Amino acid sequence: MKRTESLPAETRPPGVAAVDPGSVLLPGHDVPLGRYTTVRRLLPQRQRRMVGAWCFVDHFGPDDVAERPGMEVPPHPHTGLQTVTWMLDGEILHRDSLGSVQPIRPGQLNVMTSGHGIAHSERSPATHPPVMHGVQLWVALPDSARAGAPDFAHHADLPRWRDGGLDATLLVGEIAGERSPAVVHTPLVGAQLELTSSVPTGMPLRPDFEYGLLAMSGAAEVDGVSVEPGALLYLGLGRNQFTVRGVPGSQLLLLGGVPFEEPLVMWWNFVGRSHEEVAAAREDWMAGRRFGVVADDP
Repeated sequence: MKRTESLPAETRPPGVAAVDPGSVLLPGHDVPLGRYTTVRRLLPQRQRRMVGAWCFVDHFGPDDVAERPGMEVPPHPHTGLQTVTWMLDGEILHRDSLGSVQPIRPGQLNVMTSGHGIAHSERSPATHPPVMHGVQLWVALPDSARAGAPDFAHHADLPRWRDGGLDATLLVGEIAGERSPAVVHTPLVGAQLELTSSVPTGMPLRPDFEYGLLAMSGAAEVDGVSVEPGALLYLGLGRNQFTVRGVPGSQLLLLGGVPFEEPLVMWWNFVGRSHEEVAAAREDWMAGRRFGVVADDP
């Protein structure tokens, strides 16, 4: 499926009403992924292409897969990006052309760095949990890293802490004095926030970051704006904090980073800088060059 060209976007895009200064509420739209899974795509959209270096956000589930195959995404290529996979329920088996074979389960993180080129597949094991729920995210690599060697890392031990009415898990980057072990190449943050009470709780932010908040489950109110599952609230720049309240057990995903200033061209699974670069990547994939072979996955 096509990904459209991505360029640095305005804080408040034309034609989109702001729900408060600097904020835009973006609904997801359904996109088929593989043969059996439909995702809600939050980024990119016409109204908002990126949040920091985060250039792609898919939220899937919760889906009942007890009598279904679950996720079945066959080998495919990537360039110029990192994939970040986070599970709330279920299990997915990652394989890639580096030889990695790694299941991911709730509370664990997979980060794959494509560099100049990598191929991978994502499939539910034959015997899998009955519910599948998670997110797949892309981080655009800057010029300094996008032509480097590919890499894959699995993180089962991530920073976790409680702050007022929130349980926080830091996936990537830094926030609130915590730092993730995941390697990133631009200043950014990704964190899961789970509400533990209905008491309003503040979260410190960096004014030089722009932020987005994805509701994955439950119901929440962020600075007076209601955010329902499958929607992304873009919070803009210049904030020192936000305040969240909602139903205990609600799960939110905070994404943020310094605005990404390098222009991007996104098409299919490639992130590049020009049409010619993306076309060359497609030709290499079709010719069996550059990306390698995902072992044990036809």
